[in-house]
Amino acid sequence: MNLRSMLEERAAANRPLRVALIGAGKFGSMYLAQAKHTPGIHVVAIADLAPDRAKASLARVGWPAERFAAGSLAGAGRGGTTCVTDDTAAVIASPEVEIVIDATGNPAAGIRHALACCRQGKHIVMVNVEADALAGPLLARRAREAGIVYSLAYGDQPALICELVDWCRAAGFEVVSAGKGTKYLPAYHESTPATVWPHYGFTPAQVAAGDFNAQMFNSFLDGTKSAIEMAAVANATGLTPAPGGLAFPPCGVDDLPRVLRPRDEGGHLHHAGQVEVISSLERDGRPVFRDLRWGVYVTFRAGAAQGEDYVRRCFGEYGFPTDPSGRYSAMYKPTHAIGLELGISVASAGLRREPTGSAAGWRGDVVATAKRDLRAGETLDGEGGYTVWGRLATSADSLKLGALPLGLAHGVKLKRAVAAHAAVRWDDVEFDPENETVRFRREMEAAFSSASG
Repeated sequence: MNLRSMLEERAAANRPLRVALIGAGKFGSMYLAQAKHTPGIHVVAIADLAPDRAKASLARVGWPAERFAAGSLAGAGRGGTTCVTDDTAAVIASPEVEIVIDATGNPAAGIRHALACCRQGKHIVMVNVEADALAGPLLARRAREAGIVYSLAYGDQPALICELVDWCRAAGFEVVSAGKGTKYLPAYHESTPATVWPHYGFTPAQVAAGDFNAQMFNSFLDGTKSAIEMAAVANATGLTPAPGGLAFPPCGVDDLPRVLRPRDEGGHLHHAGQVEVISSLERDGRPVFRDLRWGVYVTFRAGAAQGEDYVRRCFGEYGFPTDPSGRYSAMYKPTHAIGLELGISVASAGLRREPTGSAAGWRGDVVATAKRDLRAGETLDGEGGYTVWGRLATSADSLKLGALPLGLAHGVKLKRAVAAHAAVRWDDVEFDPENETVRFRREMEAAFSSASG
């Protein structure tokens, strides 16, 4: 509750937290828009593959031109300005930097940057949930061994869900389910970059006039991003996926306790202690009443033992939504502010040495799944593309199947045909076993396989 005062103390002592941002896209730009208003923060460097694009982002969010320029990191560290560069390795190694934000969205790059932070002793805030879903449990373990903080990014839904789960457990409640809302229909799993825009209601003219990435937008629509984020939540909280993955039941905020309770008690969950994503659309396409499309939630229950009626009465007395029994209730946050909230993670890592969510085990995985019948010789195009979408699975089921993780399903060629809706397996593709990302993922599988069994 006192992060602001701690930041002000650092500012007064002229000892700001020294931050580097890798990737100046939308999420990074949103963070920069708020960082310039935050005391005790100095963005020492921004590393981007296109430095001119990073400078344009700074200008767009209102940074004065004299505060950023290409130049030395040492100069930025001493002068209060921001160095813009494409040399990511130099930024992470710089003694002027103590906290690194990875906002690249590239899983291979995220793993590489996190390991560099471990070697250099820099805390890392992982906006790059794609990397966390691919290998977060081992990255978090390496960070703990190195004595640094590895953190999910506040403002992104996984960290906000982790916060609700922590609140719930710290208050003594049993978490029944946690997750987020999204727009979902079963047909969306087959969506491609060529078909995505009508689902969002964008006209060709709007798309032509804007800076839209069809594959990125499609990853949110086809279910992949939901699987990635729920894998991160499962691994950070100890909640687990259902055996069949996400079911996306239609649900509004008033029905959270009724829908998100176990099936044997009238709900839609496979088990208590589950991650799940709810849809803002009924299966016939009608909008759900009071949907949670942009928000996050947790459902919980009072104990079943004698004497727990008191807690149930309290739920009713204080306006908590409940199921008909009165035992199940819910808490939710209707929106999330994306990168505008990222400063909470930066301050928590730098001042408290605490992550805003971090993998504690391997429980959820994201399996590459064919969108259509795929032919031998085709090359997979990864998240949000034309060939595969990401399905959430338990880590144990993923290992048993020998499934190819979605984060490695880009630029690899199929050795054999894969039927529509089937999982793609390691044995189905040609891959380089010496590739550093492949090796790290394989190391994680070996390190956590016994716990996943």
